[in-house]
Amino acid sequence: MNQEVTSFIESLSQPWQVEVSNQLRQIVHVSIPEVEERIQYKKPHFLKNGHYAAVISPSKDAIAFMIMNATGLEVPKGFEGPAERKWLKIREGDSPDYNMLAELLTKASSSL
Repeated sequence: MNQEVTSFIESLSQPWQVEVSNQLRQIVHVSIPEVEERIQYKKPHFLKNGHYAAVISPSKDAIAFMIMNATGLEVPKGFEGPAERKWLKIREGDSPDYNMLAELLTKASSSL
């Protein structure tokens, strides 16, 4: 794991954002064992074979988890974005289905 990503997550202002971001990071590593991670555009990016696979994007009141290469992926209600990338905004008190997110990420990254 990249120390810059660790520091970025630990520096988030809200404890719930740190917790959610760490959970999301874990599912990325489980779903894509060979994933590379780095800070790019001031947020954590996750790559497989040099291609973007996922992004954790914090804002003041949410953590957006973006799955790249999502064209053709059937995503549940609540996701936003164009065909090639979908994101789910997670807010304080939400209970995201991390298993479902892991499955979507595995499917989306399988062709990278």
